[in-house]
Amino acid sequence: MTGARIDHQQLEGAVAAADLRVLLMVLVHASGDLGWLEPPFCPRRDVNLVADPAAGLPPDVQQRIRQAAVEMLAAGTPPAIHDPGDTLMQRMMSVCLGESVPPEYARLTREEMALVPRRLGWPASVTRPAGRDDHVLIVGAGVSGIALGASLIELGVPFTIVEKDGDVGGAWFVNRYPGCGVDTPNHAYSFSFGPRFLWPRYFSRREEVLAYLRQVVEAVGLRRHIRLSTQLMGATWDEEAQQWVARLRGPEGDSELRSRVLVSAIGQLSDPQLPHIEGAGTFAGESFHSAKWPQGLKVEGRRVAIIGTGATVMQLAPEIADTVRSLAIYQRSPQWARPIPGYRDPIGPEAQWLLAHVPYYAEWFRFTMFWRYGDGLLKTLKKDPDWPHPQRAVNAVNDRHRRELTDFIHAELEGRPDLLAKCIPDYPPYGKRILLDNDWYRMLRKPGVELVTEPIRRIAGAGIETADGTLREADVIVYATGFKLTEMAARLGIIGRGGCSLAQAWGDDDLRAYLGVMVPGFPNFFCMIGPGTSSGHGGSITFQSECQARYITSCLVRMAEQGVGAIDVRPQVLDDYQRRFDAEHETLIWSHPGMSTYYRNRHGRVFTVLPWRLVDYWQAAHDADLADFHCTRQAPVSA
Repeated sequence: MTGARIDHQQLEGAVAAADLRVLLMVLVHASGDLGWLEPPFCPRRDVNLVADPAAGLPPDVQQRIRQAAVEMLAAGTPPAIHDPGDTLMQRMMSVCLGESVPPEYARLTREEMALVPRRLGWPASVTRPAGRDDHVLIVGAGVSGIALGASLIELGVPFTIVEKDGDVGGAWFVNRYPGCGVDTPNHAYSFSFGPRFLWPRYFSRREEVLAYLRQVVEAVGLRRHIRLSTQLMGATWDEEAQQWVARLRGPEGDSELRSRVLVSAIGQLSDPQLPHIEGAGTFAGESFHSAKWPQGLKVEGRRVAIIGTGATVMQLAPEIADTVRSLAIYQRSPQWARPIPGYRDPIGPEAQWLLAHVPYYAEWFRFTMFWRYGDGLLKTLKKDPDWPHPQRAVNAVNDRHRRELTDFIHAELEGRPDLLAKCIPDYPPYGKRILLDNDWYRMLRKPGVELVTEPIRRIAGAGIETADGTLREADVIVYATGFKLTEMAARLGIIGRGGCSLAQAWGDDDLRAYLGVMVPGFPNFFCMIGPGTSSGHGGSITFQSECQARYITSCLVRMAEQGVGAIDVRPQVLDDYQRRFDAEHETLIWSHPGMSTYYRNRHGRVFTVLPWRLVDYWQAAHDADLADFHCTRQAPVSA
């Protein structure tokens, strides 16, 4: 147990509320008794994101587990097993989840639980050469920048993070619309390192996520490396010096910074996309993109129009529907939304106590969240060439998901055939980003709420006019219309070898990067959460960021070991990777015809999301191989 004293009554109360599948794993660590992995103690499989804590076990078995846990934890003896190793870890995971877990997940999970190191250190036989100038410039102090910065601190590599906004947090600092929060369970939307955070609920709001990121920044000592309100105006590769020359604009004016390595940590969702609608500039009220929600804006008693029905609106609209005078939501196409039991539930004091004080409880609880929101869905998104109904689903399981989601919508909108006609999509579930129901359908039934599916003709001074000639007056227009995904790091003004800009290399909406991280012709440049590295089937941005931070630091260590000053990914390496990437996507739902999705570029090629399992990407990005690069020996250090 962590902490100086144990309150036995508090311990009993907490254990009574514990998730038994997690508590069983705690018992294995504490006692070393593998009998806890045998019947009758085997939990039943539960695919709900917030699973039943009883784990499908009979009451008498539940009582035996809880009683043993109280006795063992009260004894306070050191754990018998810290790191189970791959074989036992696979067995423990399989029992915990009630399903067979492939062996390749064992090492990944041991790293995620911090049972073995996740981040890279210097090999025992190598020390970082004192004469190397390995300064790293990171653009962005959001999730990715924090992940990489923490790894560089551990390595002792000098770095600077520049952040255009006035605080850390990236998208979580910028986005402040009502209802903003995670749609990934927050215990999975957290780093494998740093202090634990007392998340107040399973899906937390923007304020808690931002507080967590600030906490991590302070705990790992990142703050002194960050220059806030400082924007990258452009960067050019200096071939002779083997450095990037960055032009910065900050509170004290313009400056120049030279670094061996340049990293874009701005992600994919950082540049708002505004639609071109006739008359937008004539609107007499307030209008803005949802990512630019004005500080202190009040919408109570006002007529609000929202253009778009994606993830942002799923959070925003139910939050304000009861307080506005009227709410008109303009929908181009309906979205599939999953019901999530427990979505709004707080995490009670007993569970908080377990997470804070019981060794290995938080680690296994986080693992169960990670798994349920991880790779399990991907295999159900494969196209079955023999499936006879491709217009509605890509395989039999996907069709079952369609029936389940359709039944849910029918139940929520019973007696409202007008809304049913507008709310059931005509494409397969998961073909676009799946949304989490936030009482969306119940909100649509409320007085004063209108779902408008007639196309927008123009915006007038008084409101929005649709193609049928109807003018709906509004005081506020919110553009919830997504982000410019076909730019990403290309908008940073980065110029590589031969004067070629990243915007040119990625011209014609053709974003390509090896592992989503490196682009030929741009030595020592890395883009985190670049093309093809967000996840359409689950996972979290923190996991992907840690994978990429590991890869970047692996490159730096290999370069220092071998006296390399610059690495440039070979074009043929990227070409081979891209062929495999595109071929895999051809087997998956996101390339299914008949859908318009931001996952694709204007040529129809899927370019934003990963086609492989999270564990496959983790393996691919775990250790850099300098054979993938053109390597240039380190230039002599100037006196």
